[in-house]
Amino acid sequence: MKTEFPNSAALAAEADAVHAREAGGKPAAAGRMRPRDAATLLVLDRSGPAPRVLMGRRHPGHKFMPDKFVFPGGRAERADAAAPIASGLAPEVEAALIARTTRGNPSRARRLALAAIRETFEETGLVIGRKQATPTPVAVSGVWGDFLATGHLPDLAPIRYLARAITPPGRTKRFDTRFFIVEADAIRHTIGDVVGPDSELTELAWLTIEETISQPLPVITRIILGELEKRLAAGGIEAPAPVPFYYRIGKEFRRELIA
Repeated sequence: MKTEFPNSAALAAEADAVHAREAGGKPAAAGRMRPRDAATLLVLDRSGPAPRVLMGRRHPGHKFMPDKFVFPGGRAERADAAAPIASGLAPEVEAALIARTTRGNPSRARRLALAAIRETFEETGLVIGRKQATPTPVAVSGVWGDFLATGHLPDLAPIRYLARAITPPGRTKRFDTRFFIVEADAIRHTIGDVVGPDSELTELAWLTIEETISQPLPVITRIILGELEKRLAAGGIEAPAPVPFYYRIGKEFRRELIA
């Protein structure tokens, strides 16, 4: 059964409502804030009768999407570009990440995928990486310190590119977010005591797409789940597919396909 998900009109309405709450009745700041690169990772488990995706509930004290279920992810950092890797991106993934961007290049594409892996590790304790038979000497300081200290290098080969969305203008925070997918069997290690009442994510849940309908999700998250459902129905995450790109022009949210 096909799940019904919100359309871009619902996305626009939610964006306006969120902006109104953030502004608190004050006029929007002048000028255009450039969206910052961000990355999110959908971890997909297909070991059961229905595919499940990993989601985390954000802390209720957060100003941004409090108490909502989201995919792990966050802002890309400069250090992500320099992190050592076990293997690089698939050529078609790299090409799609470079397409339809200014200043697009392989280094930026790699940085985005690495940000998704790092943020997932920081928020869930899951390591998407490869343990080295002969450990490569690497620095273990900075934002990658704890990940590299597990003895693994991040592995980009199993990462696939699902969608892209840019936060509308006028918001207090704007992100140019790339949504990636990886199969759960790419998890090579887990550390504990990451998720809890005082953490960024207070709980984790593996949910089927149908089960997500009853959860408190941002509209863009529901739309991305709809894109995931389409991708799975069209042959799975390995099948070649254009990448949907959501952005706003005026009061209209647009969806175009990145080749």
